[in-house]
Amino acid sequence: MTQIQKNLAAIKAQLPDGVELVAVSKFHPVEALQQAYDAGQRVFGESRAQELVVKFRQMPADTCFHFVGHLQRNKVRAVVPCVGMIESVDSVALLRLIDQEAARAGRSVDVLLEVHVATEAAKTGFSVDELMRNAAAGELSGFDNVRICGLMAMASFTDNMDQVAQEFDKAHEAFLRLKKGIFHDHPEFCSLSMGMTDDWPVAVKHGSTMVRIGTAIFGMRQ
Repeated sequence: MTQIQKNLAAIKAQLPDGVELVAVSKFHPVEALQQAYDAGQRVFGESRAQELVVKFRQMPADTCFHFVGHLQRNKVRAVVPCVGMIESVDSVALLRLIDQEAARAGRSVDVLLEVHVATEAAKTGFSVDELMRNAAAGELSGFDNVRICGLMAMASFTDNMDQVAQEFDKAHEAFLRLKKGIFHDHPEFCSLSMGMTDDWPVAVKHGSTMVRIGTAIFGMRQ
């Protein structure tokens, strides 16, 4: 068993039932992904379009890629054919473009709406208020080639886990409001992607159903 496979097994042993693991493989070679694949991992997270396309072509056909980074509009066409999910939809304009490109590619794409709950201005995403306004205005409905499956959030980069917990709570509350609101009859709206290597146990405790873990599996970025 390789170190990557040992790391993966250790993480999976700690994850509660019902929490999906996205192995964030960005900046790691295909050989590293293949080791995780051979140990049973099927869902991988990538954040650069060019790297995603290369890995998509090289990995086995049942590998599922999630796009987890900031998605530039001029990269949507390249990304859409390669992904099982785009987790980082941070505007209605991007949502519409993904819908158009998915139609063009003859497929449907699952997405998560990124909600901004961290203190860092550099992080992208809808504010909670903006999300609710868009929902009320009908701007999150009526897409033929996009399925909105939930929300994604990143907490502030801090050692203060009380603050991190509060931010995850804020995202969880937004998720529940939408689930009880405009998505009440949409069973696919069931994913809340929160938590990375340093804070995933806090995220799971505060409602996460999907964690994005890279360093704890693959080591430092190459």
